[in-house]
Amino acid sequence: MCHTPKGGAGAAGAASSGGKPVSIGTVLNALREEFPEVTISKIRFLEAEGLVEPKRTSSGYRKFTPADVERLASVLRMQRDHYLPLKVIREHLDAVERGEQVPLPAPAAPSGELVDAVPGLCEDHPAAARIGRAELLAAAEVDEAALADWESYGLIVPHADGAYDIEAVTVAKLVADLGRFGLEPRHLRVVKAAAEREADLVEQVLAPLRRHRNPQTRAHAEGTAKELGTLTVRLHAALLQGALRGRPQ
Repeated sequence: MCHTPKGGAGAAGAASSGGKPVSIGTVLNALREEFPEVTISKIRFLEAEGLVEPKRTSSGYRKFTPADVERLASVLRMQRDHYLPLKVIREHLDAVERGEQVPLPAPAAPSGELVDAVPGLCEDHPAAARIGRAELLAAAEVDEAALADWESYGLIVPHADGAYDIEAVTVAKLVADLGRFGLEPRHLRVVKAAAEREADLVEQVLAPLRRHRNPQTRAHAEGTAKELGTLTVRLHAALLQGALRGRPQ
């Protein structure tokens, strides 16, 4: 049985039926307690990538053991908290199963509401939270053609050295998810433009603080940025939900 990071036993326990193997639907319901975005397609993809190997019935149905569920939860947690490529995750879990002690890298960003809403906004050293193109493709589970398309519309922008800020992973996953509903990159330019206008608004408040001679005042600007970012995201979400509710059914 593989090692499960803190909090991982819950999914296996929720999916377990007296230790008997369970269906993929039961696994999905259990994992969604911690990973609301997980889908059956995601579980099948992780199986295809060799991250989990459920048994099959004579009729071809998948049956997952509690160990399988723990392993899936560990994979999803390492993707979410550490932004690790699947290859690295597989190697880590295999090493743990062999009894080796393999430390994981520190999470890419501290946990918290703002990080969940706007990953990367709270980073004290953004340059340290960058990844390469290959890592972005693996973490977001997209291909070169899709990434190039998103870049052409400015949804994802690399730095001059070709690296990406860590929040590019979140952006890529969200763009991919929206694509499943028929929203193409060209449709999402309006979202990108809105985000840039919101950033400009926040910057108007921060600019005087950042130019101040007092180091403490300049340091206060970073805390203000986090707070303004949180409030802006909340306002945007509330206005969007209100607008959607106001539309005819």
